[in-house]
Amino acid sequence: MATRRSWSLAMGAALLLQAGLACAQAGETVKIAFIDPQSGPFANIGQNILRTFQLAAERASAKGGVKYEVVAFDNKASPQESLNVLKAAIDQGFRYVAQGNGSGAAAAILDAVNKHNERNPGKEVVFFNYAAVDPDLTNAKCSFWHFRFDADTSMKMEAMVTAMSEDPTVKKVYIIGQNYAHGQQVSRYAKEVIARKTPAVQVVGDELHPLGQVKDFAPYIAKIKQSGADTVITGNWGQDLALLVKAAKDAGLDAKWYTYYAGAQGTPVAIGNSLAGKITTVYGSYSNLPGEYSQFRDAFHEKYKQDFSTSTVLHLFATLQGAIAKAKSTDPVKVARAMEGLTVRSYAGDITMRASDHQLQQPLFFATWQKVDAKQNYNVEGTGNTFALTKMYPSYVSATPTSCQMKRP
Repeated sequence: MATRRSWSLAMGAALLLQAGLACAQAGETVKIAFIDPQSGPFANIGQNILRTFQLAAERASAKGGVKYEVVAFDNKASPQESLNVLKAAIDQGFRYVAQGNGSGAAAAILDAVNKHNERNPGKEVVFFNYAAVDPDLTNAKCSFWHFRFDADTSMKMEAMVTAMSEDPTVKKVYIIGQNYAHGQQVSRYAKEVIARKTPAVQVVGDELHPLGQVKDFAPYIAKIKQSGADTVITGNWGQDLALLVKAAKDAGLDAKWYTYYAGAQGTPVAIGNSLAGKITTVYGSYSNLPGEYSQFRDAFHEKYKQDFSTSTVLHLFATLQGAIAKAKSTDPVKVARAMEGLTVRSYAGDITMRASDHQLQQPLFFATWQKVDAKQNYNVEGTGNTFALTKMYPSYVSATPTSCQMKRP
Protein backbone atom coordinates (compact mmCIF):
# COMPACT_ATOMS: atom_id res chain seq x y z
CA MET A 1 0.00 0.00 0.00
CA ALA A 2 2.79 2.42 0.92
CA THR A 3 4.57 1.71 -2.36
CA ARG A 4 1.36 2.30 -4.35
CA ARG A 5 0.73 5.57 -2.48
CA SER A 6 4.32 6.74 -3.12
CA TRP A 7 3.93 5.94 -6.80
CA SER A 8 0.65 7.86 -6.93
CA LEU A 9 2.24 10.88 -5.25
CA ALA A 10 5.17 10.76 -7.68
CA MET A 11 2.82 10.56 -10.65
CA GLY A 12 0.78 13.44 -9.28
CA ALA A 13 3.91 15.57 -8.90
CA ALA A 14 4.96 14.74 -12.44
CA LEU A 15 1.53 15.72 -13.81
CA LEU A 16 1.64 19.00 -11.90
CA LEU A 17 5.09 19.71 -13.31
CA GLN A 18 3.87 19.00 -16.84
CA ALA A 19 0.93 21.32 -16.24
CA GLY A 20 3.36 23.96 -15.04
CA LEU A 21 5.44 23.53 -18.17
CA ALA A 22 2.37 24.10 -20.32
CA CYS A 23 1.28 27.35 -18.73
CA ALA A 24 4.23 28.95 -16.92
CA GLN A 25 5.42 32.15 -18.58
CA ALA A 26 3.49 31.42 -21.76
CA GLY A 27 4.80 33.55 -24.59
CA GLU A 28 8.18 34.31 -23.00
CA THR A 29 11.34 33.41 -24.90
CA VAL A 30 14.49 32.03 -23.29
CA LYS A 31 17.48 32.82 -25.48
CA ILE A 32 20.59 30.65 -25.11
CA ALA A 33 23.97 31.70 -26.49
CA PHE A 34 25.72 28.58 -27.80
CA ILE A 35 29.47 29.20 -27.49
CA ASP A 36 31.45 26.47 -29.23
CA PRO A 37 33.55 25.90 -32.37
CA GLN A 38 31.82 26.50 -35.67
CA SER A 39 35.13 26.69 -37.55
CA GLY A 40 38.58 25.10 -37.22
CA PRO A 41 39.57 21.46 -36.52
CA PHE A 42 36.58 20.78 -34.24
CA ALA A 43 33.95 22.53 -36.36
CA ASN A 44 32.15 19.30 -37.26
CA ILE A 45 31.58 18.55 -33.57
CA GLY A 46 30.39 22.07 -32.77
CA GLN A 47 28.04 22.23 -35.74
CA ASN A 48 26.52 18.84 -34.93
CA ILE A 49 25.87 19.87 -31.33
CA LEU A 50 24.44 23.23 -32.40
CA ARG A 51 21.85 21.30 -34.42
CA THR A 52 21.16 19.16 -31.35
CA PHE A 53 20.47 22.30 -29.31
CA GLN A 54 18.26 23.74 -32.03
CA LEU A 55 16.13 20.60 -32.38
CA ALA A 56 15.88 20.20 -28.59
CA ALA A 57 14.79 23.85 -28.33
CA GLU A 58 12.25 23.37 -31.11
CA ARG A 59 10.74 20.30 -29.43
CA ALA A 60 10.70 21.94 -26.00
CA SER A 61 8.99 25.01 -27.44
CA ALA A 62 6.34 22.82 -29.07
CA LYS A 63 5.18 21.65 -25.64
CA GLY A 64 3.67 25.06 -24.98
CA GLY A 65 4.54 27.78 -22.49
CA VAL A 66 8.07 29.11 -22.79
CA LYS A 67 9.75 29.32 -26.19
CA TYR A 68 13.47 28.56 -26.58
CA GLU A 69 15.89 30.11 -29.03
CA VAL A 70 19.52 29.06 -29.55
CA VAL A 71 22.05 31.34 -31.27
CA ALA A 72 25.59 30.22 -32.16
CA PHE A 73 28.74 32.16 -31.28
CA ASP A 74 31.95 30.70 -32.77
CA ASN A 75 34.71 30.46 -30.16
CA LYS A 76 37.03 28.43 -32.45
CA ALA A 77 37.71 26.14 -29.43
CA SER A 78 39.83 28.96 -27.96
CA PRO A 79 39.54 30.19 -24.35
CA GLN A 80 40.44 33.74 -25.43
CA GLU A 81 37.94 33.77 -28.28
CA SER A 82 35.36 32.37 -25.85
CA LEU A 83 35.75 35.51 -23.76
CA ASN A 84 35.30 37.71 -26.82
CA VAL A 85 32.09 36.04 -27.96
CA LEU A 86 30.78 35.79 -24.38
CA LYS A 87 31.04 39.57 -24.11
CA ALA A 88 29.25 39.92 -27.45
CA ALA A 89 26.47 37.61 -26.27
CA ILE A 90 26.02 39.48 -22.99
CA ASP A 91 26.02 42.81 -24.84
CA GLN A 92 23.20 41.40 -27.00
CA GLY A 93 21.15 40.61 -23.92
CA PHE A 94 21.70 36.87 -23.53
CA ARG A 95 21.22 35.70 -19.92
CA TYR A 96 21.91 32.01 -20.53
CA VAL A 97 25.06 30.66 -22.17
CA ALA A 98 25.92 27.06 -23.09
CA GLN A 99 29.32 25.56 -23.86
CA GLY A 100 30.93 22.13 -23.70
CA ASN A 101 33.78 21.57 -26.14
CA GLY A 102 36.89 22.12 -24.06
CA SER A 103 37.38 22.53 -20.34
CA GLY A 104 39.89 25.32 -20.93
CA ALA A 105 37.21 27.38 -22.66
CA ALA A 106 34.73 26.42 -19.94
CA ALA A 107 37.05 27.66 -17.18
CA ALA A 108 37.53 30.98 -19.00
CA ILE A 109 33.77 31.42 -19.47
CA LEU A 110 33.06 30.51 -15.85
CA ASP A 111 35.55 33.04 -14.50
CA ALA A 112 34.14 35.76 -16.77
CA VAL A 113 30.53 34.94 -15.82
CA ASN A 114 31.42 35.11 -12.12
CA LYS A 115 33.00 38.54 -12.56
CA HIS A 116 30.15 39.84 -14.72
CA ASN A 117 27.51 38.76 -12.22
CA GLU A 118 29.35 40.29 -9.30
CA ARG A 119 29.63 43.62 -11.11
CA ASN A 120 26.16 43.66 -12.69
CA PRO A 121 23.46 42.73 -10.17
CA GLY A 122 20.10 42.35 -11.90
CA LYS A 123 21.76 41.30 -15.15
CA GLU A 124 23.12 37.91 -14.05
CA VAL A 125 24.10 35.22 -16.55
CA VAL A 126 23.83 31.45 -15.98
CA PHE A 127 26.32 29.04 -17.58
CA PHE A 128 25.05 25.65 -18.81
CA ASN A 129 27.97 23.24 -19.28
CA TYR A 130 26.87 20.22 -21.31
CA ALA A 131 30.23 18.51 -21.92
CA ALA A 132 33.32 20.20 -20.37
CA VAL A 133 34.22 17.54 -17.82
CA ASP A 134 37.22 18.81 -15.83
CA PRO A 135 36.29 17.91 -12.20
CA ASP A 136 37.73 21.22 -10.97
CA LEU A 137 34.74 23.02 -12.49
CA THR A 138 32.49 21.57 -9.78
CA ASN A 139 35.14 21.36 -7.08
CA ALA A 140 37.79 24.05 -6.58
CA LYS A 141 36.19 26.32 -9.21
CA CYS A 142 32.55 25.55 -8.41
CA SER A 143 30.09 28.42 -8.80
CA PHE A 144 26.42 29.07 -8.16
CA TRP A 145 26.20 30.28 -11.79
CA HIS A 146 27.54 27.05 -13.34
CA PHE A 147 25.60 23.82 -13.93
CA ARG A 148 27.15 20.70 -15.51
CA PHE A 149 24.92 18.20 -17.33
CA ASP A 150 27.56 15.67 -18.34
CA ALA A 151 29.29 13.28 -15.93
CA ASP A 152 32.74 14.64 -15.13
CA THR A 153 36.06 12.92 -15.86
CA SER A 154 36.28 11.27 -12.45
CA MET A 155 32.70 9.94 -12.62
CA LYS A 156 33.24 8.36 -16.03
CA MET A 157 36.56 6.89 -14.93
CA GLU A 158 34.87 5.22 -11.95
CA ALA A 159 32.48 3.48 -14.34
CA MET A 160 35.21 2.76 -16.90
CA VAL A 161 37.58 1.09 -14.46
CA THR A 162 34.68 -0.79 -12.86
CA ALA A 163 34.06 -2.32 -16.30
CA MET A 164 37.79 -2.89 -16.77
CA SER A 165 38.03 -4.73 -13.46
CA GLU A 166 35.53 -7.28 -14.78
CA ASP A 167 37.75 -8.09 -17.81
CA PRO A 168 40.63 -10.42 -16.89
CA THR A 169 42.36 -9.82 -20.25
CA VAL A 170 43.24 -6.24 -19.26
CA LYS A 171 46.76 -6.39 -17.85
CA LYS A 172 48.77 -3.51 -19.35
CA VAL A 173 47.26 -0.07 -19.96
CA TYR A 174 48.55 2.88 -21.98
CA ILE A 175 47.02 6.31 -21.30
CA ILE A 176 47.07 8.90 -24.08
CA GLY A 177 45.27 12.24 -24.19
CA GLN A 178 45.11 15.85 -25.26
CA ASN A 179 47.39 18.22 -23.38
CA TYR A 180 44.87 20.48 -21.70
CA ALA A 181 42.71 20.31 -18.57
CA HIS A 182 40.52 17.37 -19.64
CA GLY A 183 43.36 15.18 -20.95
CA GLN A 184 45.44 15.89 -17.87
CA GLN A 185 42.54 14.93 -15.60
CA VAL A 186 41.88 11.71 -17.52
CA SER A 187 45.50 10.74 -16.93
CA ARG A 188 45.33 11.63 -13.25
CA TYR A 189 42.09 9.80 -12.51
CA ALA A 190 42.93 6.77 -14.64
CA LYS A 191 46.07 6.11 -12.60
CA GLU A 192 44.31 6.87 -9.32
CA VAL A 193 41.25 4.65 -9.93
CA ILE A 194 43.25 1.79 -11.48
CA ALA A 195 45.51 1.72 -8.41
CA ARG A 196 42.45 1.59 -6.16
CA LYS A 197 40.19 -0.78 -8.07
CA THR A 198 42.53 -2.98 -10.15
CA PRO A 199 46.02 -2.80 -8.59
CA ALA A 200 47.20 -5.81 -10.61
CA VAL A 201 46.81 -3.82 -13.84
CA GLN A 202 50.04 -2.14 -14.92
CA VAL A 203 50.16 1.35 -16.47
CA VAL A 204 52.88 1.04 -19.12
CA GLY A 205 52.56 4.48 -20.70
CA ASP A 206 51.13 7.92 -20.01
CA GLU A 207 51.39 10.56 -22.72
CA LEU A 208 49.84 13.90 -23.67
CA HIS A 209 49.85 15.50 -27.11
CA PRO A 210 48.94 19.01 -28.38
CA LEU A 211 45.22 19.67 -28.69
CA GLY A 212 43.97 19.70 -32.30
CA GLN A 213 47.44 19.97 -33.84
CA VAL A 214 48.61 16.41 -34.53
CA LYS A 215 47.95 15.29 -38.10
CA ASP A 216 49.73 11.92 -37.92
CA PHE A 217 49.49 9.80 -34.77
CA ALA A 218 51.73 7.02 -36.13
CA PRO A 219 54.65 7.88 -33.79
CA TYR A 220 52.32 7.72 -30.79
CA ILE A 221 50.89 4.38 -31.89
CA ALA A 222 54.42 3.04 -32.34
CA LYS A 223 55.13 3.85 -28.69
CA ILE A 224 51.95 2.11 -27.62
CA LYS A 225 52.89 -1.03 -29.57
CA GLN A 226 56.40 -0.97 -28.15
CA SER A 227 55.04 -0.75 -24.58
CA GLY A 228 53.21 -4.06 -24.93
CA ALA A 229 49.91 -2.50 -23.87
CA ASP A 230 46.82 -4.62 -24.36
CA THR A 231 44.49 -1.70 -23.53
CA VAL A 232 44.41 2.02 -24.34
CA ILE A 233 42.57 4.64 -22.27
CA THR A 234 41.90 7.97 -23.97
CA GLY A 235 39.76 11.01 -23.34
CA ASN A 236 40.42 12.27 -26.88
CA TRP A 237 37.51 13.65 -28.88
CA GLY A 238 36.79 14.92 -32.38
CA GLN A 239 39.64 14.96 -34.89
CA ASP A 240 42.16 13.90 -32.24
CA LEU A 241 40.32 10.64 -31.59
CA ALA A 242 39.44 9.92 -35.22
CA LEU A 243 43.08 10.31 -36.35
CA LEU A 244 44.38 8.35 -33.37
CA VAL A 245 42.12 5.40 -34.19
CA LYS A 246 43.01 5.63 -37.89
CA ALA A 247 46.72 5.42 -37.07
CA ALA A 248 46.06 2.42 -34.82
CA LYS A 249 44.20 0.64 -37.62
CA ASP A 250 46.96 1.42 -40.13
CA ALA A 251 49.61 0.05 -37.77
CA GLY A 252 47.62 -3.06 -36.88
CA LEU A 253 47.57 -2.27 -33.17
CA ASP A 254 45.79 -5.14 -31.45
CA ALA A 255 44.48 -3.51 -28.28
CA LYS A 256 41.24 -2.73 -26.53
CA TRP A 257 40.14 0.90 -26.35
CA TYR A 258 38.38 2.48 -23.40
CA THR A 259 37.14 5.88 -24.56
CA TYR A 260 34.95 8.76 -23.51
CA TYR A 261 33.89 10.01 -26.94
CA ALA A 262 34.07 7.25 -29.56
CA GLY A 263 30.42 7.93 -30.35
CA ALA A 264 30.88 11.63 -31.14
CA GLN A 265 30.13 12.87 -34.65
CA GLY A 266 32.68 11.72 -37.24
CA THR A 267 34.58 9.23 -35.07
CA PRO A 268 32.46 6.14 -35.88
CA VAL A 269 33.29 6.57 -39.57
CA ALA A 270 36.98 6.60 -38.66
CA ILE A 271 36.52 3.36 -36.68
CA GLY A 272 34.62 1.76 -39.56
CA ASN A 273 34.53 -2.02 -39.74
CA SER A 274 37.58 -2.49 -37.55
CA LEU A 275 37.88 -2.83 -33.78
CA ALA A 276 34.62 -4.76 -33.39
CA GLY A 277 34.39 -5.80 -29.77
CA LYS A 278 37.51 -3.79 -28.97
CA ILE A 279 36.40 -0.18 -28.73
CA THR A 280 34.12 0.89 -25.91
CA THR A 281 32.70 4.12 -24.62
CA VAL A 282 31.34 5.34 -21.28
CA TYR A 283 28.68 8.00 -21.67
CA GLY A 284 25.21 9.06 -20.59
CA SER A 285 23.62 7.20 -23.53
CA TYR A 286 24.39 4.76 -26.33
CA SER A 287 23.26 4.36 -29.94
CA ASN A 288 20.37 1.94 -29.34
CA LEU A 289 18.89 3.34 -26.13
CA PRO A 290 15.11 2.97 -26.53
CA GLY A 291 12.30 5.40 -25.72
CA GLU A 292 12.73 9.17 -25.78
CA TYR A 293 16.39 8.90 -26.81
CA SER A 294 15.71 6.86 -29.94
CA GLN A 295 12.78 9.11 -30.87
CA PHE A 296 15.03 12.18 -30.76
CA ARG A 297 17.83 10.25 -32.53
CA ASP A 298 15.53 9.37 -35.43
CA ALA A 299 14.04 12.87 -35.69
CA PHE A 300 17.55 14.36 -35.71
CA HIS A 301 18.74 12.02 -38.45
CA GLU A 302 15.66 12.70 -40.56
CA LYS A 303 16.06 16.46 -40.27
CA TYR A 304 19.84 16.86 -40.57
CA LYS A 305 20.99 13.61 -42.22
CA GLN A 306 23.53 13.24 -39.40
CA ASP A 307 23.75 11.13 -36.28
CA PHE A 308 22.76 12.58 -32.91
CA SER A 309 25.48 11.95 -30.33
CA THR A 310 25.42 14.55 -27.54
CA SER A 311 22.54 13.42 -25.37
CA THR A 312 23.45 15.60 -22.38
CA VAL A 313 21.70 18.41 -24.25
CA LEU A 314 18.42 16.59 -23.54
CA HIS A 315 19.30 16.46 -19.83
CA LEU A 316 19.88 20.21 -20.00
CA PHE A 317 16.49 21.02 -21.50
CA ALA A 318 14.64 18.62 -19.19
CA THR A 319 16.22 20.28 -16.16
CA LEU A 320 15.76 23.81 -17.49
CA GLN A 321 12.08 23.22 -18.23
CA GLY A 322 11.55 21.72 -14.80
CA ALA A 323 13.30 24.63 -13.09
CA ILE A 324 11.31 27.25 -15.00
CA ALA A 325 8.07 25.50 -14.03
CA LYS A 326 9.20 25.27 -10.40
CA ALA A 327 10.36 28.89 -10.26
CA LYS A 328 7.36 30.16 -12.27
CA SER A 329 9.88 32.49 -13.86
CA THR A 330 12.50 32.69 -16.61
CA ASP A 331 14.68 35.01 -14.50
CA PRO A 332 18.17 33.42 -14.41
CA VAL A 333 18.64 33.84 -10.64
CA LYS A 334 15.28 32.27 -9.82
CA VAL A 335 15.82 29.48 -12.34
CA ALA A 336 19.29 28.76 -10.92
CA ARG A 337 17.85 28.48 -7.41
CA ALA A 338 15.11 26.18 -8.68
CA MET A 339 17.65 23.91 -10.39
CA GLU A 340 19.48 23.18 -7.15
CA GLY A 341 18.54 19.72 -5.94
CA LEU A 342 15.93 19.34 -8.69
CA THR A 343 15.06 15.84 -9.88
CA VAL A 344 13.39 15.47 -13.28
CA ARG A 345 12.63 12.66 -15.69
CA SER A 346 14.91 12.52 -18.73
CA TYR A 347 15.45 9.94 -21.48
CA ALA A 348 17.52 7.72 -19.13
CA GLY A 349 15.20 7.93 -16.11
CA ASP A 350 15.46 10.23 -13.12
CA ILE A 351 18.36 12.69 -13.03
CA THR A 352 19.21 15.06 -10.18
CA MET A 353 21.13 18.33 -10.16
CA ARG A 354 23.18 17.95 -6.98
CA ALA A 355 22.76 21.13 -4.97
CA SER A 356 26.17 21.05 -3.31
CA ASP A 357 28.19 21.50 -6.51
CA HIS A 358 25.72 21.68 -9.46
CA GLN A 359 26.96 18.37 -10.89
CA LEU A 360 24.19 16.35 -12.52
CA GLN A 361 23.80 12.83 -11.13
CA GLN A 362 22.81 10.42 -13.90
CA PRO A 363 23.09 6.80 -15.06
CA LEU A 364 26.05 5.91 -17.29
CA PHE A 365 26.20 3.36 -20.08
CA PHE A 366 29.16 1.19 -21.09
CA ALA A 367 28.76 0.28 -24.77
CA THR A 368 30.86 -1.72 -27.25
CA TRP A 369 31.33 -1.33 -31.02
CA GLN A 370 29.87 -4.25 -32.97
CA LYS A 371 28.09 -5.17 -36.19
CA VAL A 372 24.44 -4.18 -36.43
CA ASP A 373 22.15 -7.07 -35.55
CA ALA A 374 18.44 -7.69 -34.96
CA LYS A 375 18.53 -6.32 -31.41
CA GLN A 376 21.11 -3.55 -31.78
CA ASN A 377 19.99 -2.25 -35.14
CA TYR A 378 20.85 1.44 -35.35
CA ASN A 379 23.37 1.84 -38.17
CA VAL A 380 25.80 4.43 -36.81
CA GLU A 381 26.95 6.91 -39.48
CA GLY A 382 26.19 4.35 -42.19
CA THR A 383 29.08 2.09 -41.12
CA GLY A 384 27.00 -1.05 -40.65
CA ASN A 385 28.11 -1.00 -37.02
CA THR A 386 26.67 0.25 -33.77
CA PHE A 387 27.34 0.72 -30.07
CA ALA A 388 25.64 -2.07 -28.13
CA LEU A 389 24.98 -1.91 -24.41
CA THR A 390 27.39 -3.90 -22.29
CA LYS A 391 26.31 -2.60 -18.90
CA MET A 392 24.34 0.24 -17.34
CA TYR A 393 25.71 1.82 -14.19
CA PRO A 394 23.21 3.58 -11.87
CA SER A 395 24.02 7.07 -10.63
CA TYR A 396 25.48 5.88 -7.34
CA VAL A 397 28.21 3.80 -9.06
CA SER A 398 29.83 6.83 -10.67
CA ALA A 399 28.96 9.40 -7.99
CA THR A 400 32.07 11.03 -6.56
CA PRO A 401 32.45 13.36 -3.56
CA THR A 402 32.92 17.09 -4.02
CA SER A 403 35.12 19.64 -2.29
CA CYS A 404 32.92 22.51 -3.50
CA GLN A 405 32.37 25.38 -1.06
CA MET A 406 29.45 27.04 -2.84
CA LYS A 407 28.98 30.79 -2.41
CA ARG A 408 25.39 31.73 -3.15
CA PRO A 409 24.03 35.20 -3.90
